[in-house]
Parts: sequence; structure tokens; C-alpha cells
Amino acid sequence: MMRPETLSLGLEEPARAAGTTRLGPAAVVLTAFAQSFATELLTGICGICRRSPLRHMLTPGGWKMSVAMTNCGEAGWVADRTGYRYDRIDPETATAWPAMPASLRAFATAAAAEAGFAGFIPDACLINQYHPGARLSLHQDRNEEDLTAPIVSVSLGLPAVFLWGGHKRADRSVRVPLMHGDVVVWGGVDRLRFHGVHSLGDGTHPQTGAVRYNLTFRKAR
Repeated sequence: MMRPETLSLGLEEPARAAGTTRLGPAAVVLTAFAQSFATELLTGICGICRRSPLRHMLTPGGWKMSVAMTNCGEAGWVADRTGYRYDRIDPETATAWPAMPASLRAFATAAAAEAGFAGFIPDACLINQYHPGARLSLHQDRNEEDLTAPIVSVSLGLPAVFLWGGHKRADRSVRVPLMHGDVVVWGGVDRLRFHGVHSLGDGTHPQTGAVRYNLTFRKAR
């Protein structure tokens, strides 16, 4: 089990200018959209991890994922030797996943609306913790029952390179730099695009230390 022991919630980095970059017909990067809300998001992560600690899940092939994960909401994303799925129970604590804080849900709804997806109300949030060297290979988010709803992905802490691919794994992917407070939202015709995260580089951030956090809000059920 892992804890978010690197958080320093009293520190902040200089504000960056907001902006929007389009990745596809229904996919955008909202630059710095979460920066002013970062302390509240990180506080939420701390509370969630106290109840359902971060852990390295196993893939169906038996490989330990380099990214540590936990969840909050009505269901949590789980990977193990039996496959990938959403489950209402945390297999490590044998209790329900922590409830999603109302402030986090409201933030995700606002980010989705900013990207053109009004009315999005997430019921699940997967929290990823990246240490230097951790990566996430190209994949599709398709375990959700509702594939009409968008994905809202928030970057906090160390910068990362987001890999934005096509509708086939072999399609060429574009490297998209993401900084603290950036939010990527995709849905519609882009909902099943392959995507991932390049191996995280070394560094430190005033709020998270040598760590990157990523929150992905979804409509799972």
C-alpha cells in the first residue's frame, strides 16, 4: 500500500494563463483550468487515500502496473488476473470505495461543460500516482457502461507527456505536454481514442514533490 506522503498543500506554483487546445473534434486540453483548484483536489486525494490506499494493481497477464491507483465514487476501476472491470467494493479493504467529494464532482462537471459537454455528472474517479519512470501504455477507456459520456482527466504535480492516439492501437500518437492544473476532456467521436502517458521524468513540484497525480472522472454505470 502507498500513501500520498509527498503532498505539501501550503505551497503553490505561479499562475499560468488559461487557454484551450483542440486535440480532435470532441477533445480539448484546458490549460491551467484546475490550477486554482489544485489544493482542494489534492486535499480530496489525501482523504480518499486514507480510506482506500494507493496500490499497484496486476494486469490479467500478471504484470504489476507501474502507476499506483485508487478510486472514489459509486464504483472503482479494478485490474487483476481475472481482467479489468468496475466494482463497488475495494478489494483491498473489502468495503465500498470512498464517496466522491461533492467539490470534486462539481469541478469535473464544470470542466466538461467548458469543453462542450454540458450536464456531465461523474459517478467514478480513478486516481493515479506516478513516480519517475512510471508510464501508462496506449489503451482505450471502454469498461464504462455509458460510452456517450466524456472523460475528464486532471494533471497535478510533475509535468507529463500525454500520448494521444487514434482509433486503432497502431495509429500514430501525438505527444501532448501536460503541466500542473491542465485538464484533458474527450468524448463523442473521440471517446474511444487510444491514449497513454509517456514514462515520467525526474523532478519536483512545490505541491506534490517528486510525484504526478492524475484524476480521471468517468460515468461508469
